[in-house]
Amino acid sequence: MLENILDLGQIIIADIVLSGDNALIIGMAAAGLPAHQRKKAILFGMVIAALLRIVFALIATKLLGVPGLLFVGSLLLFWVCWSLYTEIRSQRHALVEEGEVDAEGAPRRTLGQALIAITIADVSMSLDNVLAVAAIADGDSNKLIFGLALAILLMAFAATLIMKLLTRYPWISWLGLIVLLYVAAEMFYRGIFDDETGILAYARAAGFIGGV
Repeated sequence: MLENILDLGQIIIADIVLSGDNALIIGMAAAGLPAHQRKKAILFGMVIAALLRIVFALIATKLLGVPGLLFVGSLLLFWVCWSLYTEIRSQRHALVEEGEVDAEGAPRRTLGQALIAITIADVSMSLDNVLAVAAIADGDSNKLIFGLALAILLMAFAATLIMKLLTRYPWISWLGLIVLLYVAAEMFYRGIFDDETGILAYARAAGFIGGV
């Protein structure tokens, strides 16, 4: 009983942290759209993240053993960070009279650009979330389902809140970018050096490099 409670507590904490990253990406991407398109972007982001979590959950036990998977995910997330960085910089230099920003100061990126960024980020971050929850659940499907459902609910609430904050206070985008860079760097490090799924561990096991 106590073990189940501790596991559920760990899943809740992991979901709060990792779903927050997903929500941050969705909120930042949606904030860069005209007002009438923001709800569409948030809805799309949550649906894609939910579907990816379901797909990853179905093969979670196999994913846990794939070497270098987090490394690839980190590279995708770094690309998203670069895309957001260039957008934030263009926002800083845009002029309202040229029609590059709307009345609230948000850059007029296209819906398609936002959806691409959200999808790529969802792939890497949903993977990270599912791997964390699956490791804690340790084969318990009920715990895994609980973790995925909670993650989706947290995203739905947080993404809308973050979008509203970013459209009102654009400077917060820099803080969000720093958080996402930290997440990407952590995934990158684990993708290389993790004892079980890091690419160095795989290279040593395969005999490509000698043991340390």
